[in-house]
Amino acid sequence: MKKKNIALRNERPDGRKIIAEARLERFENRTRHRRYTVEFTCPEFTCVCPASGFPDFATILIRYVPRDWCVELKSLKLYINQFRDRGIFHEDVANVILDDLVGLLDPWEMDVTGDFAVRGNIKTVIKATHRRTKK
Repeated sequence: MKKKNIALRNERPDGRKIIAEARLERFENRTRHRRYTVEFTCPEFTCVCPASGFPDFATILIRYVPRDWCVELKSLKLYINQFRDRGIFHEDVANVILDDLVGLLDPWEMDVTGDFAVRGNIKTVIKATHRRTKK
């Protein structure tokens, strides 16, 4: 019996729609008796320069110490992919990601670094930091 090839029949999920409709999700931190660090590396980040319209490429590094919540990985992947067609300056990338994740998770601390590829003979690295001040 022949297997059906869904690719030829165009029955695969609509990736653009899935990415566009995605929302960051969280789950409960099950290890609250100690502080620990979670690190993510997103080496294929892309966005669009709002001044030139050309694509920008970066590695995004996210490091946080969870308090009550952790970010769900698939939702983070889809969220990061939402930037691929978005016009946004390098400085804003790190700060928008930090604001969105801090708003979702309220972590003890979080750093987001955007390490952008060289463009026009200039390399840009942006680091945004959050430290929780209240216990």
